[in-house]
Amino acid sequence: MTTRKNTEESPLQLTRAEEEVMQILWEIDKGMVHDLLEKFPEPKPAYNTVSTIVRILEQKGFVGHKAYGRTHEYFPVVSKSNYTKSYFRTFVTNYFGNSYKSLASFFATEGKLSVKDLEEIQKTIDNEIRKQKGGKR
Repeated sequence: MTTRKNTEESPLQLTRAEEEVMQILWEIDKGMVHDLLEKFPEPKPAYNTVSTIVRILEQKGFVGHKAYGRTHEYFPVVSKSNYTKSYFRTFVTNYFGNSYKSLASFFATEGKLSVKDLEEIQKTIDNEIRKQKGGKR
């Protein structure tokens, strides 16, 4: 099997099971496989399943480990923030033709947003416009 490291230039996507493990690792910061298992909801996956997923995540460059004899403590190498940015960029490219305008239009018309939600979004946009123009709040 070829090992491929995760980079900003070529982001890798996580499977649902891999993302579930990463969400736990991001939450606890580091831990052994049994620590990860404790955080899973019922029905919990098998120990070997989680162990295999962690090793795949390590091959993909998302997870690192520190060895204590035969025991390994795992930790995220890719931050949740960096993965979220990369995932979202890929999502916008794949589903909205790399157009944030199309994304915003979709959520405004199809997302069933309340007036309050739209006003809060507008406030965030207005603040970002002021910030980018060099103005203050």
